[in-house]
Parts: sequence; structure tokens; C-alpha cells
Amino acid sequence: QVQLVESGGGLVQAGDSLRLSCAASGRTFNLYRMGWFRQAPGKEREFAAAIRWSDGGTYYADSVKGRFTISRDNAKNTVYLQMNSLKPEDTAVYYCTAARLPYSSPYSSRDAYDSWGQGTQVTVSS
Repeated sequence: QVQLVESGGGLVQAGDSLRLSCAASGRTFNLYRMGWFRQAPGKEREFAAAIRWSDGGTYYADSVKGRFTISRDNAKNTVYLQMNSLKPEDTAVYYCTAARLPYSSPYSSRDAYDSWGQGTQVTVSS
């Protein structure tokens, strides 16, 4: 329904920062929520952060609270993920996601979203 393209991934050292971007296009009308999930090698895709489009309300996984900040630019239909104090355990493919409806599933569930990007690799060396 909505096309999403992530950018900004790369290789950094522990303690460094990265800023991911996700541009949405296509049927972006009445966008309800966008977020970021991540998937490390051999692990399940897990929730990282989400933002409600209407008022900018945010939600974070405990593993990233205090280090990551999600934000959005309504005019550009773009969401960002500022990642500070990166740790090796943050290494994963980061996926941008979007929902056009307030599905009954929790915001931390993959079932709450209907569009996904291709992902961008983030690697943090120790």
C-alpha cells in the first residue's frame, strides 16, 4: 500500500551514532503510525520504536530507551531514527514500517503494520 525506503545504515564503532531515514510514498493519505523494527542474524524481527503520526506520540522498546529517538517530518512523509550510544547488540537489519489504520494489535506487534521497507544494515563493532 505504501512504499518505504530506508537509508543511513552503515558500520560504526560502539558508542557512535547513526541517523536512519525512511521516506514513504504512494498511498500515504491518513497515515496513522510508522515505526522501526530490527532483526539480528538468527533472531526474530523485534520492535524498536514507533511514532503516532497525528500528534507525534512515541513508543520505545526497553532495549533502546534513552538511546534512540524516533521523529517524523509530516510534510516529507519521512520518519527518522536517531541512534546514540550504539552497542554491538544493536547490530541488525533495521526495517521501516507503516500503518494506515489503527489496527487492534499492539504497536509492538508486526501485525499492527501493513507496509515494510527493504531494510538497511547497521553494524556496530566492539
